[in-house]
Amino acid sequence: MIKLGLIVNPIAGMGGSVGLKGTDGDIIYKALKMGATSIASQKLNQFLSNIKNEDNLFITSAPGKMGANYLKNFTIKYEILGEIGDFTSAKDTKRIATQMIENGIELLIFSGGDGTARDIYDAIGLRKPVVAIPSGVKMLSPVFALNPRAAAQIINRFLENFTETVEREVLDIDEDLVRKDILKSKLYGYLKVPKILNLFQSGKSGSRIGGLEEENKREIAQFMVKSMEDDTLYLLGPGTTIKAITDYLKLPKTLLGVDAIYNKQIIGIDLNEQGILNLLSKYENKKIIITPIGGQGFIFGRGNKQITPKILKLVGHKNILIIASKGKISELECLRVDTGDIETDELLKGLNRVIIGYKEEQIVQIKA
Repeated sequence: MIKLGLIVNPIAGMGGSVGLKGTDGDIIYKALKMGATSIASQKLNQFLSNIKNEDNLFITSAPGKMGANYLKNFTIKYEILGEIGDFTSAKDTKRIATQMIENGIELLIFSGGDGTARDIYDAIGLRKPVVAIPSGVKMLSPVFALNPRAAAQIINRFLENFTETVEREVLDIDEDLVRKDILKSKLYGYLKVPKILNLFQSGKSGSRIGGLEEENKREIAQFMVKSMEDDTLYLLGPGTTIKAITDYLKLPKTLLGVDAIYNKQIIGIDLNEQGILNLLSKYENKKIIITPIGGQGFIFGRGNKQITPKILKLVGHKNILIIASKGKISELECLRVDTGDIETDELLKGLNRVIIGYKEEQIVQIKA
């Protein structure tokens, strides 16, 4: 029987739908005041429902909402390690992760975002491999599985004695560069993961810069602006490729947020889910303009969680416009979605056109 550890960050991802860029530190209190709710149960249920080899598995779990609460509805054998209070923090994650290593686990499963990955690195370094269930807001680090179901597939392989590992980066946003309108990840450290890399996401590449790249973005922006329909609401996702559109219109843009324009004028800045829903109720015609995350290929489910499955269903997949520079799209095998809702992911899957220049497009596969 193989002993694995389980630690859940119960507040990870809560800032997404309310338009915050994470829940680190005191930001969680702001998220709660704005109506944020936990997504941990949804992610863990998807993960645990896809574990196949339960007879060969024993889990050492963090207590309560940091792990054990989600195991109660399953038949997986487990024990509880450590203690937590009503409010949890990074200190709990680090302490319990250390205790699990001392308790002899062979691999640590954790659920959270890049902040949680940093905490796990601080606690265990390269002593044991990990599998990260994506449930944060950003999730730039390539230690995260593509989605909870992929995380379960990795564990199933590990339980079949697949033990080869590889080191992968723990990344986070470089906030100094964000203030200069450059999206780039910063290396924090390394964690070991099972070497089943087709089930892990890639790390985010930085904003591509250079004369040809910037000219390509301007061409895309020019085409998008000239193609804009009157009396239509356009929701603009995060990223420098999208920002080129507002730069062309001489309008402001939140680099990491979702903004809205109507008849080529800004009508919403850094919107959360409720703000977007309010606008959708006012305007009959609506579209979303989105760009994939460089290196990863995600168009939904990473960094833009305020665009929820509810919003995507209201807008409709035919009204989603994807843009990407030629350099960015050339590095991607496919585009990906991980909205947290399997039905929505299925609706978005398939071949889709990506605008890559002025009157230029490329057909790309979207996978869930």
